[in-house]
Amino acid sequence: MSDLIPKHGGYRKLKSFQVARLVFDVTVRFVHLYIDKFSRTKDQMVQAARSGVQNIAEGSQASATSKKTELKLTQVARASLEELRLDFEDFLRQRGLPELEPQHPALARFKARRCQTLEEVQAWVAEERKRNTDWHRQTLTGTDASVEVRERPCLSLSSACLAANAALSLLNLACYFLDRQVERLARDFENEGGFTERLYRVRSAKRRNR
Repeated sequence: MSDLIPKHGGYRKLKSFQVARLVFDVTVRFVHLYIDKFSRTKDQMVQAARSGVQNIAEGSQASATSKKTELKLTQVARASLEELRLDFEDFLRQRGLPELEPQHPALARFKARRCQTLEEVQAWVAEERKRNTDWHRQTLTGTDASVEVRERPCLSLSSACLAANAALSLLNLACYFLDRQVERLARDFENEGGFTERLYRVRSAKRRNR
């Protein structure tokens, strides 16, 4: 690229984009399974998840000629994911389902997997459900004495509950990446300016060379 049009559009390599896209996939699957198809919440959650992904991509592409636009769209993506986070929290709260603490064994296992696809998230949900079922059977047969209390699964961890908590964990990560991204973009804009300043520098250098 020239000095006037810098490298841009590399959003696919951004951690924020990768995690936000996984959140989108998880959300689409989640609302299909657990949200009434006639509910406005279904469309709102999908749109919020999609907005997170699309605005990261659009902002990255727009950075060629407008750092200000990139900063604005990245912040829009961040706001959309925050809205989605509230929807998942509301889903759990309104149904009396637990929002897992960061140190909860099940959530710790989820984080350790570093899921990158919807299928990997689904596999974790299935494994945790099986863990719950196996422990419950051990309880009924009296063979669970060796299992520490803190490791004992909570029987309220349904598939919906686990999926929502997985989505929240991914959203926390995506929002963390976006917060750092916004800070860096703001710092770069403050130090280097935008397209107008870059245009002035390039034209001034051309004149001096002539």
